[in-house]
Amino acid sequence: MALIAVTKESRAGETRVAATPETVKKLIAAGFAVTVEAGAGLAASYQDGDYEAAGASLAKTAKAAVEKADILFKVRAPADAEIAALKSGAIVVAMLNPYQEKAALEALAAKGASAFAMEFVPRITRAQVMDVLSSQANLAGYRAVIEAAEAFGKAMPMMMTAAGTVAAAKVFIMGVGVAGLQAIATARRLGAVVTATDVRPATKEQVESLGAKFLAVEDEEFKNAQTAGGYAKEMSVEYQAKQAALVSSHIAKQDIVITTALIPGRPAPKLVSAEQVASMRPGSILVDLAIEQGGNVVGAKLGEVVVTANGAKILGVPNLPGRIAVDASALYARNLFAFAGLFLNKEGAFAPDFEDEILKAALVTQGGAIVHPSLKA
Repeated sequence: MALIAVTKESRAGETRVAATPETVKKLIAAGFAVTVEAGAGLAASYQDGDYEAAGASLAKTAKAAVEKADILFKVRAPADAEIAALKSGAIVVAMLNPYQEKAALEALAAKGASAFAMEFVPRITRAQVMDVLSSQANLAGYRAVIEAAEAFGKAMPMMMTAAGTVAAAKVFIMGVGVAGLQAIATARRLGAVVTATDVRPATKEQVESLGAKFLAVEDEEFKNAQTAGGYAKEMSVEYQAKQAALVSSHIAKQDIVITTALIPGRPAPKLVSAEQVASMRPGSILVDLAIEQGGNVVGAKLGEVVVTANGAKILGVPNLPGRIAVDASALYARNLFAFAGLFLNKEGAFAPDFEDEILKAALVTQGGAIVHPSLKA
């Protein structure tokens, strides 16, 4: 019987946990044994007693949890002490942030671990239930609007009162992926007037289906700006200039701007310039979801609220899903439970097939080396 270890996250500010009592029960039913480090779930409101009631054994320390484990479940990359305690050939499953945290990958490789980066799970139909990027981005988009509403000195919805009318807040979402769509939906629920933009024409229908208005220069070039595979084509310099002018004039009128653009393996693209920030009214809010990858907003700082000379605020809040730790952990843990099923054969025995297309796509270290094609030097 393969043993799965779950330990406390050592990263500052990381409140999530990689397994919940719900998924522990399911993992044990599937044929795994589970050891949980005492206190691993406390930051996400999951009690040690609930893990024990689900069938897990408790370990007093991370070392005690890890040293006999066949599989280590983590939210972020394991700490050096955890890697040192791993037995050779152990499997590690986590959001490893592989492009930015090469040192952790090198340490895992040196230990002989088979490490899987959940960010690399392919977006194919049978892997949807394992898609941690979507599960966590969905919550990040929601939380971004809540953070903006808290920092905003006005109400979000229009209110008709005996003392007069309160105007609805104007919210602009830049980037209509999973996080952007949830941000649109949340801002609309709070009563804001919402607009959104994206380089992919196909997102226009999604934006409008949520009751928001799509912002783009909709000429012939824009209508043909997507490949047959669904990817955005590079736009002409002329189009980019027209779109930039439209976005600049729009940002100047907004109360809240939320940016969500990320490019795997590269710094986040700059979507909002210093001049555009300076054009916003005092009290305006910008929330930069890409802050941990360098940020979409010029002037944004990780972990800080930057108040600009014109009185706008740029929120560089890291780890937004971690601010909803209960739900973020529950979704992430279900992603990992589904992924763990790939380690079992048809008879339910622990026998990982490293040629499985999902496992192969997510595998980053094995046999003492970094093996993912996009990470090789």
